[in-house]
Amino acid sequence: MDHGGAAAMSEVFRQIGKPSPGGIVCAADHASNRVPEDIDLCIPERLLHEHIAVDIGTEAIAERLARSHAIPAHIAAVSRLVCDFNREEDAPGLVPETSDGHPIPGNIGADREARLNRFHRPYHTALAGWLDEAYPALVLSLHSFTPRLETSDAARPWQVGVLYNQDERAARIAVPILEAEGLCVGDNLPYSGRDLNYTMNRHAEAQGRPYLGIEIRQDLAANAQDHARWADLLADVAQRVASALG
Repeated sequence: MDHGGAAAMSEVFRQIGKPSPGGIVCAADHASNRVPEDIDLCIPERLLHEHIAVDIGTEAIAERLARSHAIPAHIAAVSRLVCDFNREEDAPGLVPETSDGHPIPGNIGADREARLNRFHRPYHTALAGWLDEAYPALVLSLHSFTPRLETSDAARPWQVGVLYNQDERAARIAVPILEAEGLCVGDNLPYSGRDLNYTMNRHAEAQGRPYLGIEIRQDLAANAQDHARWADLLADVAQRVASALG
């Protein structure tokens, strides 16, 4: 069942579905690999389809959550290489000059304030207003991670990660549910939400909103069948977490 089309959109974000008070909403900060025509990152086209440019699979999963599971989604519409929405305004990686060993020459000397004003601030202003109107019971933060970094020999065996900073309420409920599904679950892995959690720090933790930070391993989110499976699973897990938090 389709639960609604795009409620709002710009060059920075799309919103699909209409939130209802006490419901669940999804935010996908790295869902797009789009680079505006007036910005030249000076990188090979192939890199725009790699993990440094986009959280592979998250756009399709977020869309399925919105259209098939009544979990409205706020979805980034610009590549993280243009502006990383999940970074503080003063973070070096907000406009990355390198990513996983790849130089991003077009970002060297870029007008950082212009990127903030054009992309980062509108994204977060829109998300803040959307959440204020939604009064959600739970915010699902959706990301994905590469099975192996090019700058590291360490394998990442986790199939899904649950990330959090100080607010562990949803994580403590979700981890055993996901493990019961037979998944290898990273508890604040493959990286810690205490280090990289800007969007949820700002829009959830600072507002007292419960949130569930999910990282899906990208080789498990590669096609439509994978996207459907993850959307079904995450919708169920999120509903169970929200009910338990009640």
